[in-house]
Amino acid sequence: MRPTTGAPAQSGPGTAPVTPVADLNRWGRTAHPVPERMTAVVLTRHGGPEALEVRHDVPTPGLADDQVLVAVAAAGMNNTDVWSREGGYGTAGDPSAVGGWRGVPLDFPRVQGGDIAGRIVGVGARVDPARLGERVLVDGALYDSDSPHANAVGLLGSERDGGFAQFAAVEARRAHDVGASPLSDRELAALPIAYGTAVGMLERVGLAPGERVLVTGASGGVGLALVQLARARGCTVVAVTTADKRDQVAAAGADRVLERGAVPREHLDAPVDVVADVVGGPAFPDLVDALGEGGRLVTAGAIAGAEITLDIRRLYLHTRRIVGSAMWTPAHYDRLVEEARRGAFAPVIADTYPLAEIGAAQRAFAEKRFVGKLVLDVPPAAAG
Repeated sequence: MRPTTGAPAQSGPGTAPVTPVADLNRWGRTAHPVPERMTAVVLTRHGGPEALEVRHDVPTPGLADDQVLVAVAAAGMNNTDVWSREGGYGTAGDPSAVGGWRGVPLDFPRVQGGDIAGRIVGVGARVDPARLGERVLVDGALYDSDSPHANAVGLLGSERDGGFAQFAAVEARRAHDVGASPLSDRELAALPIAYGTAVGMLERVGLAPGERVLVTGASGGVGLALVQLARARGCTVVAVTTADKRDQVAAAGADRVLERGAVPREHLDAPVDVVADVVGGPAFPDLVDALGEGGRLVTAGAIAGAEITLDIRRLYLHTRRIVGSAMWTPAHYDRLVEEARRGAFAPVIADTYPLAEIGAAQRAFAEKRFVGKLVLDVPPAAAG
């Protein structure tokens, strides 16, 4: 296992001294004795699910002074887990090249998992010990600055070890107190990447109450989050999904559901103000045509294909805009946390798996026969 000492802080590149778990225990910086070894799912290389190994002797991460140790209760699964495992992101010069989320191969071994809900059981030297025991939702983004509007340039589980483990070390300010939330640990673990991405998309495209929005891929994690969030903002939601999932998508808040493959402009009684697309591929030009004058399209996915052909006159002759959205900013995530604390919506949990069944969970994820999120239950560790 790669040593945890020298691990850079979440906010950017660099190194910081790390205090081992044994010292945290000895110095009273833990809620209870934390074991020095933990169970974790380790990605050993790019490849299929067979590249994932469940190990029970992985060193528990130590802490930099500004970090906390989270005992992971539940961890959500996302497309990025599969794509990063497969190396399917390509590079700037070669879309077919093997690359991780930032367009370069991952460092191995790697603990994946960017969706983390749990409790703080250890604190670094500059973190108030009063936070021990706090129930938290982790912002897994790695940012390029300390600004509330910083860009996400990496992700726990991709550029740094994440939450498919009993413990995860995260920057204290990225572990948000959700002790008052009515949501379960599983529901909280469904939020970070899918709902964070959705919040980022809607904020960047400037969705306003009363607007009409078309959501593609509406049965997936991000798509269903877009449906719920747009509806909560007082918008009319038209969702695109497969016939077998339309009832569940409608139940989540879609005012109208179109079957995948339908040309939106031929089935809409009026153009939409906003398209939120997480699919990409050959249908992209039809999504542009579904926009009214001055309409906006925000894109954050390309599962149907990353390269398209588009007549740019469809944009400038109608004053339409296309906005790219990668993840979220700290300010976006703060808004999501506030909604989680209030229980403004309940994420749809399609199924849960024990951490040790990660291979089966990722195979089920790849089959896309579910609506909502798949979540891993992480077993508690015995006291050290």
